[in-house]
Amino acid sequence: MPISEIKQTVEVKMDQSINSFKNNLTKIRTGRANPALLDSVHVDYYGAMLPISQVANVSLLDARTISVQPWEKGMGAKIEKAIRDSDLGLNPSSMGDLIRVPMPAMSEERRKELTKVVRNEGETAKIAVRNLRRDANEAVKKAVKEKLASEDEQKRSEADIQKVTDRHIITIDQLVAAKEQDIMAV
Repeated sequence: MPISEIKQTVEVKMDQSINSFKNNLTKIRTGRANPALLDSVHVDYYGAMLPISQVANVSLLDARTISVQPWEKGMGAKIEKAIRDSDLGLNPSSMGDLIRVPMPAMSEERRKELTKVVRNEGETAKIAVRNLRRDANEAVKKAVKEKLASEDEQKRSEADIQKVTDRHIITIDQLVAAKEQDIMAV
């Protein structure tokens, strides 16, 4: 594999790691409501376990309340039970066809716990990026060994790969800091 292709591949994979990390961060509950919070909750729909977003319209009523509007009349109770049974600590309430899911206020202790979770997720993302750097450097060394590239190209490409890695690590640190600030805001 040519060195330019190795560099492109590692950058694309690192971007995917960042996107996966961002997706994981949306699932971490802050004091504010976020419809993505219910993505992990599945409900029994005629024998199949489906995400709530596939059997109901999930949106925000206000900054602290998620609304769930089932598409079928009989699904309201099942959706409400699925949300209540999930490990999210939410307590939905029905108002006719509409299910309201208020976000409970978080204690200072819970906020500190969540910042630890965010830091842990950030560290996991950094490890993924560093592993991609290692794999790319090994691919470059293999190309040099197979005489597809010179040692000068190896040094340059390793420096370039390190710059890409550093840029992605900085992005992860910024995302972690922003999420921590979001969590600690009362």
